[in-house]
Amino acid sequence: MLRILANENFPGPAICALRQHGHDVASVKELMRGSSDHAVLERAQAEQRLIVTFDKDFGELAFRFGLPTFCGVVLFRLTGPTPEVDNTRAVAILESRNDWAGHFATVTEDRIRIRPLPRANA
Repeated sequence: MLRILANENFPGPAICALRQHGHDVASVKELMRGSSDHAVLERAQAEQRLIVTFDKDFGELAFRFGLPTFCGVVLFRLTGPTPEVDNTRAVAILESRNDWAGHFATVTEDRIRIRPLPRANA
């Protein structure tokens, strides 16, 4: 089971699908609408959750903020023919691995690039 914090721009249908598959998904849109990216990172850290987002700013923030190793960020850059296709792919990709924690991952149409996050306060 994944513990996820879905950023405001992460699609509702993908959140629902992840929940139906038994994952613990907190939604920024439902719980903290309009919060800053920094506040989202702090919540992910406090609740030990993986952030899923379509927001490129999280890359720089995650490295600058020094997310602890139990957190991680998955940045989706999908450009499928329909939102439904991208939602289905996002769910499948998240469920395809169990090593998201401690990493910043960028998911594109043809690959997943994963880099380790620096240690907190390193």
